[in-house]
Amino acid sequence: MNTGPTPRIAVVGAGPGGLTCARILQQYGIGVTVYDRETGSEVRDQGGTLDLHEDNGQIALREAGLLDDFFRLCRPEGQEMRQLDHAAGTIGFHHVPEAGERFKPEIDRGQLRDLLLNSLQPHTVRWGHTLRSVDGPSRGPRLLRFTDGTTVEADLVIGADGAWSKVRRAISDAIPQYTGISFLEAWFRDVDNRHPDLAELVGQGSAAAADGERGLFAQRSSGDRIRVYVIQRAPADWITAAGLTADDTDGIRGVLLDRYRGWSPRLRRMLRDNDGLYVDRPLYALPVPHTWEHDPTVTLLGDAAHLMPPLGVGVNLAMLDACELALALVRHETVDDAVRAYGKTMLPRSAEMQHALDGHAEDLLSGEPHDPEEGDDH
Repeated sequence: MNTGPTPRIAVVGAGPGGLTCARILQQYGIGVTVYDRETGSEVRDQGGTLDLHEDNGQIALREAGLLDDFFRLCRPEGQEMRQLDHAAGTIGFHHVPEAGERFKPEIDRGQLRDLLLNSLQPHTVRWGHTLRSVDGPSRGPRLLRFTDGTTVEADLVIGADGAWSKVRRAISDAIPQYTGISFLEAWFRDVDNRHPDLAELVGQGSAAAADGERGLFAQRSSGDRIRVYVIQRAPADWITAAGLTADDTDGIRGVLLDRYRGWSPRLRRMLRDNDGLYVDRPLYALPVPHTWEHDPTVTLLGDAAHLMPPLGVGVNLAMLDACELALALVRHETVDDAVRAYGKTMLPRSAEMQHALDGHAEDLLSGEPHDPEEGDDH
């Protein structure tokens, strides 16, 4: 970047994508501030486990100077994958990672976030800032308005704020659409002691089963925990349509046990005895392809740019986007040039991936091996 006035760069969203972008910028001495709606880093569970791929997510961590730290935290054994017969509960497809296999090791989403957060300079992240809008002319400066009435001026606003991005509204009218597939998340803690049958069924990585209309995906996390995702073809409001609320654990469990009544009793255990409430996660995707006119003061990365079905690429693409955007800002003379160069790489790549995955949320119900991944939702 040139030696003119230092640009004010604001990242909205302290997920893996936004934090990766901030980390790489700081590695090169470029100032950046991250704004996040949460009141702190520990206010909520960060979700399940993520597999970071050698050809995208790991590239970003290498550029961030954090790849060795990642390998100290990750779980290569988490690459184990079992595909189960829904009626018999027996293992069909079974991938066991070889010793030293590092193509896509698993890491808890919370561990990845902490790794990135702890690598940033103090006070980089401003917690408790819920964005209301991005105003101002496209040539800048932009004005970020937060719900508490405060405002911040920025020369570049980077939207890393997930599926329902407020930053996106400044450059795109696109609205995510429901895919027709719904996830319901359930947690099981202390599985080796309290749920040994479930622990044995899932193994060290993940296990999945489906019958064309419904599926189950179970994944081991660190700390002796397993998360189970109940996958259904259903209306987005299926819980309220059944006369239930999200906190009616017993009522929801009863509906699920009925819907999965033809499944193996061994697999139906995934629907029982979960710890705490279910978490409703209907799946949405942006129109295909999602593009926008170049704007020198606003751009997007991750789910804010290309929300897709969770088929194992979400966080990896978000972190690759973040890496490429940060490096473009390092290598180009102006912010305008950097954002334009980033868009020329990111938009065609995301459009290609969007086309490849369009309509493929159905694949989660196919009974074929898949590795669902939570997106970069915020």
